[in-house]
Amino acid sequence: MNRLYPVKFVLICAVAMLFAISSRVVLAERPNILYIMSDDHAAHAISAYGGRLAKIAPTPNIDRLAREGALLSNAFCTNSICSPSRACVLTGQYDHVNGAFDLAGSVEPGKQMLALQMRKAGYHTAMIGKWHLKAEPADFEYYCVLPGQGKYHSPEFRVRGDKPWGKNLIQADGKHSTDAITDISLQWLSENWDRRRPFFLMHHYKAPHDYFENAERYESYLADVDIPEPATLWTRDKSFGSLATRGAGDELIPHVGTSIGARNPRRSYLLDLPTLYPREFPPKYDPATFSDEQNTRLAYNAYLKKFLRCVKGIDDNLGRLFKHLEEMGQLDNTLIIYTADQGFMLGEHDYQDKRWMYEESLRMPLLVRYPTAIPAGRRLDAIVENVDFAPTMLDFAGAETPASVQGRSFRSMLETGEEAADWKQESYYRYWMHMAHHDNPAHLGIRTKTHKLIYYYGCNYDGGYRTPPGWELYDLVRDPHETRNLSRDPAHAELLVSLKRQLADTRQRVGDDGSHFPACEQVVQEFWDYDEQAEAKAMEISHDYLQRRLKELNAGQRNVRTFQGK
Repeated sequence: MNRLYPVKFVLICAVAMLFAISSRVVLAERPNILYIMSDDHAAHAISAYGGRLAKIAPTPNIDRLAREGALLSNAFCTNSICSPSRACVLTGQYDHVNGAFDLAGSVEPGKQMLALQMRKAGYHTAMIGKWHLKAEPADFEYYCVLPGQGKYHSPEFRVRGDKPWGKNLIQADGKHSTDAITDISLQWLSENWDRRRPFFLMHHYKAPHDYFENAERYESYLADVDIPEPATLWTRDKSFGSLATRGAGDELIPHVGTSIGARNPRRSYLLDLPTLYPREFPPKYDPATFSDEQNTRLAYNAYLKKFLRCVKGIDDNLGRLFKHLEEMGQLDNTLIIYTADQGFMLGEHDYQDKRWMYEESLRMPLLVRYPTAIPAGRRLDAIVENVDFAPTMLDFAGAETPASVQGRSFRSMLETGEEAADWKQESYYRYWMHMAHHDNPAHLGIRTKTHKLIYYYGCNYDGGYRTPPGWELYDLVRDPHETRNLSRDPAHAELLVSLKRQLADTRQRVGDDGSHFPACEQVVQEFWDYDEQAEAKAMEISHDYLQRRLKELNAGQRNVRTFQGK
């Protein structure tokens, strides 16, 4: 017998035990990660961002993240619509790479990169709330998600079970969706989380997606308050917009973008809200007895109050969630991120909904708390895109970021406050859905820290259903509310050429080379230089589109086109 064998065996066991202990220590040193995403919660509706609503509708629990962590002022989505934005976060890729161009977008099991990499890194993964990506979130160990858009009241949730995906349902009877989603997350943390591993929890609210339905307990909130209005709700100066959004001789102003008041005869909140929210309007309300200004103001206040009541529900529920983490002793060991899938127009330029590349729609709120590494009160103006969220979370988790990821971690900026010398200087944007749902023309562009260039190319994926192309250039330093399009101003001609070149370079950098939809790219290139001949053709397209729209209105068509605009 080898007398050394027992000694070797003991040594091997000791080394194994030390390795196991060190592994647990490393695991314990890594933070839990709580990623909170609301739907359509505009940054200017969070009081920490200091917008016009900050005083009347404060958000103290969300503000706590800014006070005790970091607030990013230049975080932008790459496509301001629900499914594509969520796909960007999950994959770290732009939509022309991950394939989620519009609301039909999905990310199939096996490709849900963020969940897969977190699990490989030893995290216990969960997805709770609004999913909105068609395919089963099967790469998460636990999920409890709304079917599609889901319901505000007594919502159903899809869970893993014996039946096929979508057939295993539970229901939160009598609960508002915001309360129910919070309850499910609290239950998972208390009863299902494997404490031997850090958790990665994606906690997604349906609210405040329209049409807004708040919990009944908030019905009196802001009831007697006149909501502050954006100046651009009323001002539609000719210097705003372009041929693409106004039409030749302003003929398309009534037909582009869902309006608050009666501007758009096909898509207007004034048409919908009196029926949806009768308590927000005078008894026996008849719009014919009010002026246009009065009707717009009534619709605006109804719209904002319902929106802000949903936001109040989110903020209160986050107070519950943070308190629970504190009681568990996990608050300071958890990287908490609060954001939304995009911004939202709250009456600016008489627009509602998202989709636009204008600031209120493009900007995402982004607040990050992790006191172990991020100093309290940090403010960052570096340009961050939603494709950067996943690699940043993976970086904090000590997880591997696959080569397929196009985004980049901004962890070092959160920790040091210093922007990396080679960090991107522009965000890229592309909205692919042309004249669908809310009458927004397809467009692409870049946003730097000082300027924004938008190109409305005006066609669907197949190059059809044409609207007039046009360019818009805004100086965000001198004109932060985007009221003066400088693209036709000779004094800014050199800047326009420079930004167009930067846009072309950015398209190449992110891989949007036009190969996905060649007929569409042909239109993009046709009007890129936009000389006098191109402008004349754009005016003809405007006239043709107006006639088509009027025929549709006469036929009583409303919200009838598909994502491709056919």
